[in-house]
Amino acid sequence: MVREDLLALWREIFGSPAPRGMSQTFLRRFLAFELQARRQGGLSRAAMTTLTKDAAGKPAQRKRPALRPGGRLLREWNGVTHVVDVTEEGFVWKGRTHRSLSVIAREITGARWSGPRFFGLDGKTPR
Repeated sequence: MVREDLLALWREIFGSPAPRGMSQTFLRRFLAFELQARRQGGLSRAAMTTLTKDAAGKPAQRKRPALRPGGRLLREWNGVTHVVDVTEEGFVWKGRTHRSLSVIAREITGARWSGPRFFGLDGKTPR
């Protein structure tokens, strides 16, 4: 469809003009998604719940990966690769068991770090 046809279809579906500056490619994709969602009965209940929570200003909760015994964390810091093994008792680094990743991160860096953040477990890229 050409742009004018896409804009007319948008007006027909949504009852208002398309947002200014929306590219023809995005118009096409957005309209295709909307038509498919309507044909398939709309968004899933889980998707609607997520969108409603986000719209209400509630932050999305990130799920931290489960650390199970036998797991291994690797982190390169100042040219040195640090290996931490996850055990039933805690975390083993350099042959010593620690109850907290933050203690290990602090020993490696000399600064107060969140252990999960330092090892990249919070979804953010460590520095």
